[in-house]
Amino acid sequence: MSVRLAPSILSADPTRLLEAVRIVEGLGADLIHVDVMDGHYVPNLTFGPGLVSALKKITPLPLDVHLMVDEPERIIPLFLKAGADWLSFHPEASTHVHRDLHQIKDAGRKAGLVLNPASPLDLLSEILPDLDFVLVMCVNPGWGSQDFIPACRDKIRRLKKRIAGAGLTVPISVDGGVKADNIAALVSDGAEILVAGSAIFSETDPGKAFTRLARLAREGQKA
Repeated sequence: MSVRLAPSILSADPTRLLEAVRIVEGLGADLIHVDVMDGHYVPNLTFGPGLVSALKKITPLPLDVHLMVDEPERIIPLFLKAGADWLSFHPEASTHVHRDLHQIKDAGRKAGLVLNPASPLDLLSEILPDLDFVLVMCVNPGWGSQDFIPACRDKIRRLKKRIAGAGLTVPISVDGGVKADNIAALVSDGAEILVAGSAIFSETDPGKAFTRLARLAREGQKA
């Protein structure tokens, strides 16, 4: 499977989101990553379903919505209605993980779970075959532009082995601290979807930064 890049608009200038999406769309981005924070599961507040609905009208790219929220079952229907194509949430925040996942899958969308840096892989043991993807956080959720936590590389490798051992083809997405100096290594570890925010949108030339990340990711896959 080819690696995919999912630029995170959390790090983009909020007054120029359309321009940010257009830049990466034109350069071959595979998804647009949207971080939703509710001020409870994490202290920060970010985007709502209205933004997802607006993005749906301006880009053909799939919208990858990461729910950092308490009680995701209350929020999932709003983002399904808004047009989210991929939806992921944190298992610690859900009372009924299986039910919440299948609420997404029954709507014909891709459903994933998110592992925080300290979340054990065993949280996925009973549900891995139901997942369309797993999102591994390499920073603690809540803010962009945090430093990458190196121990997450071993978690990605162990998760890749667990997925392969179960005879599954569940792609691993990685978010948090993904930059030019580690993206190739993350791909070699087993990451197939790379979420990058500040490494693109905090740069003077976001288009050039995206192109460089894409090249390095492909090199990591070849290696």
